[in-house]
Amino acid sequence: MIIKKLTRQGNSSALVIDKQLLDLLDFTQDTDLKITVNGRQLIVEPLSERERAARFKEISNRDLKKNSELYRRLAK
Repeated sequence: MIIKKLTRQGNSSALVIDKQLLDLLDFTQDTDLKITVNGRQLIVEPLSERERAARFKEISNRDLKKNSELYRRLAK
């Protein structure tokens, strides 16, 4: 068991994860994490490949829709 305190980060609070724990979990600073709440438990886990693919598709579709005219002009 590890006991941690929250750290002030501007108007928010942050939970600092030490390098040893990051290594143990095989997380990096670039790992996309999914955070869920179960009662008073905070559950942090990496996104699955399927979730990452779905998120990428959603962002791509949003970008294509938002910039469709720009992409049309660039394609000419």
